[in-house]
Amino acid sequence: MADQSTNTQTKILEAASRVFQRKGMEGARMQEIADEAGINKALLHYYYRSKDKLFLEVFRLAIHDFIPGIRDILFRDVPLTQKLDHFIREYMRVLLENPFVPMFIIHELQRDPDRLFQVFVEAGIDPSEILQQVERSLKDNDHRSMDPKHLMINVLSLCIFPVAGRPLLQRIMFDNDGRAYEAFLEERYQVVSNFVINALQS
Repeated sequence: MADQSTNTQTKILEAASRVFQRKGMEGARMQEIADEAGINKALLHYYYRSKDKLFLEVFRLAIHDFIPGIRDILFRDVPLTQKLDHFIREYMRVLLENPFVPMFIIHELQRDPDRLFQVFVEAGIDPSEILQQVERSLKDNDHRSMDPKHLMINVLSLCIFPVAGRPLLQRIMFDNDGRAYEAFLEERYQVVSNFVINALQS
């Protein structure tokens, strides 16, 4: 019985992730998620009483997927440039695989920043620990002096904005060509990595 419950929850979360990717948080409907999972709506509500709770769980899973690789590279004895390259690659991967994440973060920043912070803490993200690691790496290497807070905000912003701003940017810069914008986003990891590393070395 426990295995069946776990399988049902897995089906729901995988289906919800696909629907959220297509429709976003606001556009998704619980009935559509139930249909995608191959279950009835009553069973969906038995496991997740609201779309908000379901979305939060999907978001948690996306973040938990991201953390292990990031913690591994942050505490490895490698140059800062390698740490940043790995971070940017992993961050862009999560954003591209979960395009609903940026808008959820923006939404929660306005609605309930404490809850959002708690999700990151539960996932194993300690902001002060990350900043200390970056600051130590900046001092240990021959890089341009930079406040680690500015460095991390620069990295996060350069990655997240093209994903969050896709509805407008795709229309005004790519004549609403979805495939062309997908290719642009695939290139984004290397462009951001080169930009940040060059800024540190100049």
